[in-house]
Amino acid sequence: MVQKWQHWNNSSVKWLWILVIIGLVASLPIAFDRTKTESTSKNVEFVFNYRNLIDIASYQPHPQDYIKQQLLLLKDAGVGSVAVYQSNLSELQKSQRLNVYNSVDVANLQNQVIPQNENFTYVQFTSEENAQLLEPVLQRVYNSLGIAVVPWSFKGLPGVIIQTSTDEAGLKPLDPDPITMRMLHNMGFQIVPRLNDSLPYDQTRMNGLLSQFAEYGVKTILFDGESVTGFNDDIEKKSIANFAALLNQYHIGIAAIENLKKPQTGFSKLAYLMHYNVVRLYSLSESDSKLDPYTVADRFALAAKDRNIRMMYINLAVSRDTAKAQMTNSIDNVIKSLQTEGQAIQNIESHGFKIGPASAMDVSHSAFNKYFKLLVLIGAIAYIALLVSYFVRRLTLIVFVLGLIGSAGMILIHQALILEQGIALLAAISAPTIAMIYAVRKVDRLYETRHQLSASQRVIQAVILFIRTSLWSLTGALFIIGLLNDITYQLVINQFRGVSLLHFAPIALIAVYIAFYRGKQSFGIGGIRKVLTTPITLTWIIVLGIVGIVGMYYLSRTGNAGTVTPLEMHFRNALESLLGVRPRNKEFLMAHPLFILGVFIAAKYRHAIYIMIIACIGQLSMVDTFAHIHSPVHISLIRGLLGMGLGLILGLVAVIVWQILERCWKKWLPLLRKS
Repeated sequence: MVQKWQHWNNSSVKWLWILVIIGLVASLPIAFDRTKTESTSKNVEFVFNYRNLIDIASYQPHPQDYIKQQLLLLKDAGVGSVAVYQSNLSELQKSQRLNVYNSVDVANLQNQVIPQNENFTYVQFTSEENAQLLEPVLQRVYNSLGIAVVPWSFKGLPGVIIQTSTDEAGLKPLDPDPITMRMLHNMGFQIVPRLNDSLPYDQTRMNGLLSQFAEYGVKTILFDGESVTGFNDDIEKKSIANFAALLNQYHIGIAAIENLKKPQTGFSKLAYLMHYNVVRLYSLSESDSKLDPYTVADRFALAAKDRNIRMMYINLAVSRDTAKAQMTNSIDNVIKSLQTEGQAIQNIESHGFKIGPASAMDVSHSAFNKYFKLLVLIGAIAYIALLVSYFVRRLTLIVFVLGLIGSAGMILIHQALILEQGIALLAAISAPTIAMIYAVRKVDRLYETRHQLSASQRVIQAVILFIRTSLWSLTGALFIIGLLNDITYQLVINQFRGVSLLHFAPIALIAVYIAFYRGKQSFGIGGIRKVLTTPITLTWIIVLGIVGIVGMYYLSRTGNAGTVTPLEMHFRNALESLLGVRPRNKEFLMAHPLFILGVFIAAKYRHAIYIMIIACIGQLSMVDTFAHIHSPVHISLIRGLLGMGLGLILGLVAVIVWQILERCWKKWLPLLRKS
């Protein structure tokens, strides 16, 4: 029975490879649909934070004139949109729309006795026009909260009394300033309102607000705070669904902010109900707006080109410069980054984008995609079973069958999302690992014929093996694309979880394979005993030290928390400017050259095969590039191919250096022994 089972396992390998090939072919139309989707949104919109401009203007001798002057400068620089927050009494006072007093202030102004049992907020509008536009806003918001608002006037100017303390009244968010919105609209700016979820959700009020936004041509809104508007009342009022219906009615989309510590609560549900009328947004922080113009411009260009981001949100900084004894801000620096020095606008347009209101991607989805996806899923499971076969042959069929049964079960219990991510991750691990296993086997065969190979033949074999292995590894990317082709990944509403395992699993598996599964060796008690009883020599210590240093460097560079030196940052920027797409440093500077050098040396010196463990980093890194699903497919492909090309050149240079060192060593060694 054991022999029959072994026979089934052996014969199944061929059929599993056929399923893998079918899965790869089925992923191609899915990849085509994704590239079509990514090409549908080409407008890049620059948005600046109007609240920052109000703060900066408050330090100027003529605030209103200063605001209009800076608005014109920003517009000329290419900034076509303005983010307008829900206002409050403090912001309206800074904008000189009104003045706010408490009961004590009013008593002193009117030479009256200070009231003993009154702590109200007195609002005086600075003009009749401001009163006509703002008083209905105050009445509507405070009355909805059960706070009485009554008319009041002082020195011929109208006002209101809000019957609560100034602290309490100042905390309540109001509608965006209608005077500001009208001014910005008349100046030709696109308005991007920022809404929060601080007040109870009111469908009637929200309908009126969105109707006003539609009149001003608003296309996108942005949320301010930790949750979307309506989330806090969703259980009781189903407010997210009602809010989504209004947004759909007025054809207004929403923006997803990149790199938040935590996604805004309720965003994924709202996006789903809006049929993913969503654009991605990069936010330039206040501190980053003070960086040199070239760096700021580079960040904008990379966001548009490499991360499918279509809204660039500009925060402006204002600070006290005690050395110059003046207030400083970053407006001029941002303008330079967009035009004269950084030339961000020109750079973005040179990559085929247009500057204008951003729009959501138009999802391209073939009617047969679900069938293609099923074939990709089966092919991925076959790939995983094949990986298992190289380590525990008897489990090949069991893994494949259990994978099919488990997948069917996950689909039945509506856990397809977890299933797709899990299978995609394991397939992504399998591809570079199997490719490297075949590379190791090829190197072993080259070593057996080492006496028949010249140096030039070893170079040719190394180059051919590198190209073949790299292309083989990239098949893992097709399974990622085929299984995770959903707009939620491209918008980073859903994220590909567990990718950190891809950074380490292939390295560990190749290390185990080289140590225990090469040639006539087999994994077992005897193999473990042999390793444990092997004497530790100085060579081993040096090798372990090198591996430790490389490992620490690799850990410091892996993931979002990876560190980058200023020198390397300049090097990255130079590569970006020269090539248009920056290849990964760990691929073309380290792993790919080590692959070629490792094959060249190991074909002559058997133990040099351990270099291939480190070289494996380059193979998994190419697949990992495609795990960043928010990056366009063609950018990820170009990045991988550029890394291969540059790595190949540096690998050949490394071979030449090795040849020189080897000949010097052979020439000098006898002299050293004599001495």
